[in-house]
Amino acid sequence: MNQPVSHDHPHEAAHGHAHACCGSHAAPAQVQLSEKISDAARLSRFRIDAMDCPTEQTLIQDKLGKLAGIEQLEFNLINRVLGVRHTLGDTAEIERAIDSLGMKAEPLAEADDAAGSAPQPHATRWWPLVLSGIAAIAAEIVHFTALAPEWLVALLALAAILGCGLGTYKKGWIALKNRNLNINALMSIAVTGAVLIGQWPEAAMVMVLFTIAELIEARSLDRARNAISGLMQLAPDMATVRQADGQWREVEVREVAVGSLVRLRPGERVGLDGEVLSGQSSVDQAPITGESLPVEKTVGDKLFAGTINQAGALEYRVTAAAGQSTLARIIKAVEQAQGARAPTQRFVDRFSRIYTPVVFAMALAVAVIPPLFMAGAWFDWVYRALVLLVVACPCALVISTPVTIVSGLAAAARKGILIKGGVYLEGGRKLDFLALDKTGTITHGKPVQTDALVLEPRFEGRAQAMAASLGNRSDHPVSAAIAQFAKAQGLLLSEVSAFAALAGRGVRGDIDGETYHLGNHRLVEELGLCSPALEAQLDALERQGKTVVLLLDRTGPLALFAVADTVKDSSRQAVAELHALGIKTVMLTGDNPHTAQAIAAQVGIDRAEGNLLPGDKLQSIEQLYAQGHRVGMVGDGINDAPALARAEIGFAMAAAGTDTAIETADVALMDDDLRKIPAFVRLSRQSAAILMQNIVLALGIKAIFLAITFAGMATLWMAVFADMGVSLLVVFNGLRLLRK
Repeated sequence: MNQPVSHDHPHEAAHGHAHACCGSHAAPAQVQLSEKISDAARLSRFRIDAMDCPTEQTLIQDKLGKLAGIEQLEFNLINRVLGVRHTLGDTAEIERAIDSLGMKAEPLAEADDAAGSAPQPHATRWWPLVLSGIAAIAAEIVHFTALAPEWLVALLALAAILGCGLGTYKKGWIALKNRNLNINALMSIAVTGAVLIGQWPEAAMVMVLFTIAELIEARSLDRARNAISGLMQLAPDMATVRQADGQWREVEVREVAVGSLVRLRPGERVGLDGEVLSGQSSVDQAPITGESLPVEKTVGDKLFAGTINQAGALEYRVTAAAGQSTLARIIKAVEQAQGARAPTQRFVDRFSRIYTPVVFAMALAVAVIPPLFMAGAWFDWVYRALVLLVVACPCALVISTPVTIVSGLAAAARKGILIKGGVYLEGGRKLDFLALDKTGTITHGKPVQTDALVLEPRFEGRAQAMAASLGNRSDHPVSAAIAQFAKAQGLLLSEVSAFAALAGRGVRGDIDGETYHLGNHRLVEELGLCSPALEAQLDALERQGKTVVLLLDRTGPLALFAVADTVKDSSRQAVAELHALGIKTVMLTGDNPHTAQAIAAQVGIDRAEGNLLPGDKLQSIEQLYAQGHRVGMVGDGINDAPALARAEIGFAMAAAGTDTAIETADVALMDDDLRKIPAFVRLSRQSAAILMQNIVLALGIKAIFLAITFAGMATLWMAVFADMGVSLLVVFNGLRLLRK
């Protein structure tokens, strides 16, 4: 199925945290530095408050990549956590290496989970930036009016640069030492160059404007980050737990053990996943599944951490620890997804890796060649080169993709759609064919028995109980319906031995020493027990859209049972929306072809294929690929796994109720509403459109300003507005996804 900076300096204090502008290139969230992870390797985690974008990620990767004994790096930029798999005796060498980059690595205890320990925001100190701004404006006024000597202009400008730019200089120097031309390095060179050619007021104002723009950008990026980390706040910190002496007491949820009894009052949020033991209530599951209406809960029903109890009081047994709840798994999955590079993001990273050195070389050529060989004025061409450095910085281009991807992932999670990576968010727009399982996907998956016919008179009165005894051992919905019908009639079930499930055909087991089968039409044919008369009976029921199974012994069919499933209303609407998006549909089911055709007709599906084993479903997907289609697959069972794995995007239904679906699916629909798939496709198309808009904006506006720069009409002021302005533009454009 199938991401430096001490805060003691005034510049950084003004930001509230390390800069958010991305550097010249970025690595994936997980970086393997050795061919194979050794068995002796252990994982150490560090909180690095200054690591909040690929600029720092690249520096850390390059630095730690040179240390012997480090085998893999895992970057969690949302929570600013670095995981290092290594064979070192302790972590002192790792901490010293990160410290040399101007960052502080705080070791995390093994029990700490990145998903549950969000970084604390830094206190913002505004006064250094305010004083720097006043000094820069004063330098401009004194220079323009010539009311004071030039040394005063230089003094005011120097005060402004030092007041807000020490952090930028420090980060720029560290980047240059590590041969990384990020925005801090380019800005440090540009401001220093302006000072050297005597442009004191402009150098000061450029640094102040850069600091202000960077602060705004950082706050904007925080919005995208908080859209995901805000999920952590859904679950309460405390839960009312029953103690050994029978008393109820408030306990921190992270200390509650699996199996504990928890009391839930009306209006409270559910603290942990569990199963209802007593009471009845309606629960708002929108934070987990995206369902718009509350769901009724009674004894035996599942509860999810982060959902809201509305009406009655409930008592439930905890089924998962706080760090393993459905909510925790969602948070972890989305964090991992934001670190995986989407195709557009990988392209932008590769482009930037080449683009930045080329632009730096171009700026150097602009500064040197015209004065040396074309009788140009040194001042003019050095100034143009400095403007070129600032204008051409790829920050806006690099930052455009991750902001859009993270916003899209967060927007989807709010709707109960868990996307496992940017590659799938981008890939959804390309789908033109969707294959769907029937039971539990298109239908409710809870069929009921509608017909029973005894074929062998000597089994009259006991065929139903025997079929139910076999069906009771199976988890297939059809078998469960037969067993449920017998239980409702008060029939006693027999002991079954030597039980075996026959994939895609039925079950087998021994009752009172005799072997019996309960299976579908295919099983009857495999056993050689079919007849024209039986074929006619099966055909008549199957044409009504019913699924027929037979009870057989070695002599032949003993009884037949018809089961019917009901179609979800949401399935009809979902298929209509998919067709409106230009996506064709095919139903792949293990049920007989007549039932498949009947259900497909009810829902409006283009075509249906029945009597399919898991391998047959895989073959159907392969055939669609061979015809040039981009195929998605929707399923909810283990029998769909091969087809889900082969499809371009595998969609798992009702993942909130399935232990493994969140981990195995490309896209997990947290409830069983198929309408989330067209919603996913629309989100994918909108994300792709915004990604393209951002790339065109970033490159287009920079191309215009580069032309103005070569014409000698651009200033450093304009360069800063062009660079940071475009960065803010693409950030705000990407954040639009969060408003949908």
